[in-house]
Amino acid sequence: MSDLDAQLQILRRGVEAIVPEGEFVKMLERSIRDNVPLRVKYGIDPTGINVHLGHTVPLRKLRQFQELGHTAVIIIGNYTALVGDPSGRDETRASLTEAQVAENAKDYLRQVGRIIDLSKAEVHHNGDWFAKWSFLDVLDLTRKMTLGQISARDDFAKRIAAEKPVYLHECLYPLMQGWDSVEIRADVELGGTEQLFSLMVARDLQHSQGQRPQVALTMPILVGTDGTRRMGKSLGNDIGIGLPSNDLFGKLMSIPDEPLKQYLTLLTDIPMDEIEGFFQPGVNPRNVKELLAKAIITGLVSSEEADTAAAEFRKRAKGEDPVEIPEVHVPADQLDDDGRMPIPRLIVALGLESSTSNARRVIDGGGVTLGADRTVIKDPKALIDVSDGLIVRVGKHKIVKVRRPLA
Repeated sequence: MSDLDAQLQILRRGVEAIVPEGEFVKMLERSIRDNVPLRVKYGIDPTGINVHLGHTVPLRKLRQFQELGHTAVIIIGNYTALVGDPSGRDETRASLTEAQVAENAKDYLRQVGRIIDLSKAEVHHNGDWFAKWSFLDVLDLTRKMTLGQISARDDFAKRIAAEKPVYLHECLYPLMQGWDSVEIRADVELGGTEQLFSLMVARDLQHSQGQRPQVALTMPILVGTDGTRRMGKSLGNDIGIGLPSNDLFGKLMSIPDEPLKQYLTLLTDIPMDEIEGFFQPGVNPRNVKELLAKAIITGLVSSEEADTAAAEFRKRAKGEDPVEIPEVHVPADQLDDDGRMPIPRLIVALGLESSTSNARRVIDGGGVTLGADRTVIKDPKALIDVSDGLIVRVGKHKIVKVRRPLA
C-alpha cells in the first residue's frame, strides 16, 4: 500500500463526504510528494462550557491528520459565537454576550487538548481579525453572497417555508466562518454534515482572494444516549468527556444497541473488520459496549483508568460497593443534640437527592440502604445516627461515606 493509499484509508474512515474528493486526493498526493503538510482547520464556537463525545468526532479526525504529519489549525470562534451558527437549526440561537463567550472559552482548549496535541497545533481566535474590521469591511464581505444563495440553504429555506424568522445577522455566519479559512489559508476544513454550506462558502472566498480553495470533510452527527437525536447538552442526551471515568463508563454502557456501530466507528481506532465481527449472531452487545467504553476512556485518560472503571462497573452491576467511595462531611449544626438527622434531610445534605420530597419517594420505594449490612430504610420519618464512616446508598449508583461532622 502506498503512502497515499494508507493515508486515504485512515482519513476516509467515518467520513460522510469529501467535497470535492478528486481535489482532496490530488492535494494529499502533492503534500506527500513535496513533503509539505496540509493545513487542516476545525472551528469551535464556545457557546457552552463542556465538550461532549459528539464534539470529539471531528477532533479525532483532526488528530488523525496530525498523526500523519499535517498541521492542525484550531479556530476558537469568539466572534462567530456572538452570531450563533444557524446550521441545522429550525430557529434562531439565543444571543450570547462577549463576557459569556470569554468565560465559556476558558476551559475549551484544555478539554480539546485531551483529543489532539495542542503543542503541535496552531490556535487562533477569529476575534483577532474581526475585531479590527470597520463597517465598510463588513459591507464588502456581504458583497460575496446573494440573498438567493442564502435563502436557498436548506435550514433557512425550511424556516422561511414555516414562516419562522431568519435574521440578517445569521446570514453573516457562513461568510464569517468562510473568512476564517482565508485568514489561516486552510487546505482542508472539518465539520458536521449540516455545515457543508459554510464550508463551501469558504472555497468561494478563498478563490476571490487568489488562494487555492479548501476541501471539505464532513462528519456524521453522533446521536445521543437516547439513540435517536443528535447529542447535545440541551437535550440531556450528551456524554461529557470531562466526566469521572466511572461515570463515563456507566453512561456508555447505558446507550441503546442501535448506535453502537456508529460509536465504535467514530470514537475508537478499533479496525473496521473487527467492528464488523462484533455484530455477528451470538455476540452479546453488553460485551461490545464494554470494549467501546474501555477504548474511549483509554484514549481520553489511560488504559489503567479504563480497566479500573470496568472493574467498578462490574462490582456495581453485582450490587457491590465500589472500592473508592466518595466522602461527604455533614455540618454539626444540622444534627440534633444526639447527633441524629431525619433520613430525607440526610440524603439531601449528602447530595444524593436534590430535595426531601425526592428523597421520600426513594425511601418509599425501598431504594435507601445504610451501613455494611445494607439495612433498608422504609420509614421516611426515621432519625439516623450520623456516625463517622456511615455508608449511605440511594438506588444502585449513588453512594457516599459520611465523615465525622464538622463543628
